[in-house]
Amino acid sequence: MKRRLIAQMASSESVSKRAGRRPSGTKPEFDGLAIDRYRSIVFPNRVREYRKRLGMAKLLGLSAALPQIPYIRLSKIERGEVVAKAHEITAIARALNITPADLLIDIDISDFDIAEWAADLQDWFAIDLDEDRFSVLLAAAIRARRERDKALTIAHIERDYGIAPVILSRLENAFKPLSRWNDATVTALCHLFDVPDAAALRGHVMVLWAEGTLTPFLGSIANPETREAKTRARVEALRHELTLSKDAPPRKNGVAVPPPPTAPAAPSTTHEVSVRLLPVRGTPLADGLIAPTETDDLVEAPRIAGPNAYGLRVCRPTLGPGLPARATLVVDPDRFPSAGGLAIITENAGLRLVMVTFGRNGEMLGISVQPALEIDLGGIDPACIATVISAVYE
Repeated sequence: MKRRLIAQMASSESVSKRAGRRPSGTKPEFDGLAIDRYRSIVFPNRVREYRKRLGMAKLLGLSAALPQIPYIRLSKIERGEVVAKAHEITAIARALNITPADLLIDIDISDFDIAEWAADLQDWFAIDLDEDRFSVLLAAAIRARRERDKALTIAHIERDYGIAPVILSRLENAFKPLSRWNDATVTALCHLFDVPDAAALRGHVMVLWAEGTLTPFLGSIANPETREAKTRARVEALRHELTLSKDAPPRKNGVAVPPPPTAPAAPSTTHEVSVRLLPVRGTPLADGLIAPTETDDLVEAPRIAGPNAYGLRVCRPTLGPGLPARATLVVDPDRFPSAGGLAIITENAGLRLVMVTFGRNGEMLGISVQPALEIDLGGIDPACIATVISAVYE
């Protein structure tokens, strides 16, 4: 039923275009703006199909058999958001007891339909079409802004506007509408375009669209032909790499020979350990602080993590080179820190990462390197102090 609805909606929009009519509910200012609603899918594949055939209802089951591929990476491969590398697709195929070629899709075969393939991933039409169109225009506006000002590098944008590289990439590729970005990101965008609020930002982008400033950038953001060309090229390169790879399966008469069936595992005498994933927060603020805003990432929790633990991006190397800005911490708010460890202090403006030590008079101190701070932890409400229990380095 869901696939039929998608097909009907796509067909209705196509008929409206051929008849010279605007699709129902759309605004006239978006006339002439055709977009690709499946632009995030560059690598449709059969990982999900074969996983379910093997009786793995959840991706965690497959992830447990592939410890060398991080869960987030595996999820993006299955959803077609990133192209798998040869060694990754080979490892996935082995875990599913098939050949790597079985996982690849030729998008030009007659029975392939991107809408049908993507139907189970999300409700693609839950996002208002005009909001989706505006997200594409916003992406083009950011690209135009950076094209106009060559000094506006990725590092510059992160330093002066607080937009992390991964967030900038998602914005420039219109991964989600403005209404679904958190307040910190929207505020940063307003700062980037020198407008006071989200309403003014929308107005500014629409003026740029009306002037034709954004048109040169649209083809690389939301053009289905561009997406399909990238998919063809990347899948062909992957096929070639698999052929040359020493990890490629043996072939007979040009046909891959499936690996022998994996022997069933012996019954376990211990309790099965499940993987627990925590939401990751964190966008950079001024003065070394971190905004506790939600991101789209997850991090694996260590076994000692309490029920309220969460992930936190470091965002900036506030503790010097020993803890890089790209690290992700696991924070347990139900634990009080001890000397020699790391702690998170909740301040009015955000979260601060500190090293914990003792002063000369025996007081417990929180030390920050950038900026240089020495904070008496004894004078802070214990409820505002959390313990860092692990770190993941990227």
